[in-house]
Amino acid sequence: MKDITVGIITISDKGSKGERVDLSGPAIEDTVKSIAGVVKSYIIVPDEKDQIKAAIIEMCDKLELNLVLTTGGTGFSQRDVTPEATLEVIEKHVPGIPEVMRAKSLLITPKAMLSRAQAGIRKKSLIINLPGSPKGVKENLEAILPALRHGIEILTGDASECGTVHIKK
Repeated sequence: MKDITVGIITISDKGSKGERVDLSGPAIEDTVKSIAGVVKSYIIVPDEKDQIKAAIIEMCDKLELNLVLTTGGTGFSQRDVTPEATLEVIEKHVPGIPEVMRAKSLLITPKAMLSRAQAGIRKKSLIINLPGSPKGVKENLEAILPALRHGIEILTGDASECGTVHIKK
């Protein structure tokens, strides 16, 4: 199984100043191992749209990572601009991913409907916004992991067939 190259962007004003330890980034790194995800880049940036966009663009365009996962900045706070930054840099929307994350999270908490997470494609990279908590990161990733590897293989040209029948047990 070929490794999936992963970039993690933690969006946190306090984390970017060293005032808070990031627990969500390591939770992402641990969780993506189950799909042979290998973290090649990890950065903490403040809740600033231009810095978020620059980090996503660097990971997609320069580093050519397969999967870019952001954590934080998807709520209702005035400083939460991760979805807006993501929408400004993606070339194609992938609405099913955040739909599934919200649907699965709604089984745990009604607050899941407040997530503004987005997902999309830039070049040959899949970008997904995740919540800012380690618990939310793990729950959301576990909901989408079964399809991520295949989607990335299609995106990168390593697979071409989507018609396989899957029977849920």
